[in-house]
Amino acid sequence: MAEEETHLEEGPLPVFKWDHGLFEQITRGFRFPPEWDAQYPRQGQIAADAPPGYITLFEDFFLQGNFRLPGTEFMAHILHYYGFHISQMSPHGMVRVRHFEFLCRSHGIEPTVERFMVFYQLIRNMGFYSFGNRGSAKKILLNPPKSFHDWKQKFFFIREEVISIAMIFREPDAMRKKSLLSPRQLTGI
Repeated sequence: MAEEETHLEEGPLPVFKWDHGLFEQITRGFRFPPEWDAQYPRQGQIAADAPPGYITLFEDFFLQGNFRLPGTEFMAHILHYYGFHISQMSPHGMVRVRHFEFLCRSHGIEPTVERFMVFYQLIRNMGFYSFGNRGSAKKILLNPPKSFHDWKQKFFFIREEVISIAMIFREPDAMRKKSLLSPRQLTGI
C-alpha cells in the first residue's frame, strides 16, 4: 500500500507523523475486531478529540510498549489506583507497566499494584504520566527505550470498552497527594 502523507497548510496543529497504512497494519496485525471501531483521526484532529464513547491510544503503545487489547486486569488496576486515563500515559509508562507484568507472569507471580510500587513511582512529564524508578529499588528494566519520536502525533480512537474500567482524566494536583505515601505505608510491606 502506498504511503499516505498528510499535510497541514499553516496553523497551530502539527502535521501527522504517521500514515493511514501503518494504522491499518496495526488494526489488522493486532486483530482489532470491527466492533471496536478503531478510527484513524481526521486532518486537524488532536489526541484530545476522541468522540464520546471512544478513547485515544498511541501507536507506540503497541509497537514499542507491547500493549495489547483488550487491556489486562493488571493494566486496569494500575489506571484505577493511580487515577488517570490511559490516554494520559506516555509510551515510557506503558513500557514499564507491560515489562513489569511480563516479568511477574514469567515467574508465576500475579502482578499487583502493590508489587509494582516497590519498584516504580508515578511521575508526570509534559502533561503525561509515566513511572520512574523508586529510590534505591533494584532496577528491573535495564535498557528502557531512550525516546519515542513524534509519539504524540501518532494516535487513533477506539471504543472505550477495550479497557475494562471507567477511566477519569487526572488533574495534575492529584498526583501530589498519592506520591506523599511510601510503598510501605500503602502496602504494609
